[in-house]
Amino acid sequence: MPHSYTTIWLHVIFSTKDRMPLISPRVEKEIHDHLREQLKELECPVRIINGMPDHVHLLFLLNPNRAVTDVMKQIKGNTSHWINQENIIRDKFAWQTGYAVYSVSQSQVRRVFQYIQHQKERHAKETFVEEIQEFMRVHGMVD
Repeated sequence: MPHSYTTIWLHVIFSTKDRMPLISPRVEKEIHDHLREQLKELECPVRIINGMPDHVHLLFLLNPNRAVTDVMKQIKGNTSHWINQENIIRDKFAWQTGYAVYSVSQSQVRRVFQYIQHQKERHAKETFVEEIQEFMRVHGMVD
């Protein structure tokens, strides 16, 4: 086969520093759009970005020429710098150091899209901590 073909869907979750509710409805779209632009510059096509005041979920195709750690460093670092430089919010903004990345098979992209799309409804019933613990359990990271 003379060419290489990849389809690497990632579901990424990361929170604001100390899970502070800094992403208000007033600035949410602007922040999500900036994250989308960062991923576009890295040639990582975005399917959806959504979240809550204290965290975001992203579903995108990983550029096979990029390492996940480099993508995360770029989008989180650039976005927090931009938020602070442009005074998008009153408080000093930072993302939490870590993040969660889960691979998504092509057959599950629609399901993950819907999951991310319905974050507001989900979090009316479940906290962010409960959500992350469930992801870790489902993906075999904890018992």
